[in-house]
Amino acid sequence: MSEEITNSGEAPAEKDDARHAMKMAKKKAAREKIMATKTDEKGLIIVNTGKGKGKSTAGFGMIFRHIAHGMPCAVVQFIKGAMVTGERELIEKHFGDVCQFYTLGEGFTWETQDRARDVAMAEKAWEKAKELIRDERNSMVLLDEINIALRYDYIDVAEVVRFLKEEKPHMTHVVLTGRNAKEDLIEIADLVTEMELIKHPFRSGIKAQQGVEF
Repeated sequence: MSEEITNSGEAPAEKDDARHAMKMAKKKAAREKIMATKTDEKGLIIVNTGKGKGKSTAGFGMIFRHIAHGMPCAVVQFIKGAMVTGERELIEKHFGDVCQFYTLGEGFTWETQDRARDVAMAEKAWEKAKELIRDERNSMVLLDEINIALRYDYIDVAEVVRFLKEEKPHMTHVVLTGRNAKEDLIEIADLVTEMELIKHPFRSGIKAQQGVEF
């Protein structure tokens, strides 16, 4: 059956294509106008928080982008130091010349059951984090699970906020991950993402699996 022709001489599909092209052209022009006003650059304070999965994964995604561009970066793990992860194995084995990696935690709080030791390790991790952030050669520093250390008051959030506001080099990005980010930290951040939990296999009796969780 031949395609119906409209009064304008166009087939319906051609008319839809033309309308779509015009709509996309307008969107492109509007987008380019907006982008033309975005000219500033700065090192961002980025917070990944929430109950959903993906906070550390997103942080490591940005670290791997830095590695791919040959941009020096660093990772400090505040909690997960006791467990072997794919990210740690890959970076230490293949990209140690671009990315420094420090695992200064000893596991989750319920595993150590020693508050004094957890506080000491968190403080040690924070001192290393400050050293790495101060080093302007590092374009990005990922502070993995620092929000957990802050939640349990292993580190003073006021000190973290003060340092990031006053001592972080202007062009250095700092990524802070973990649940329950403190409001003081969220307030000074440039980018905050809350991962929302909708479904998780753990609730169905499925354990953490290699290549997905670690």
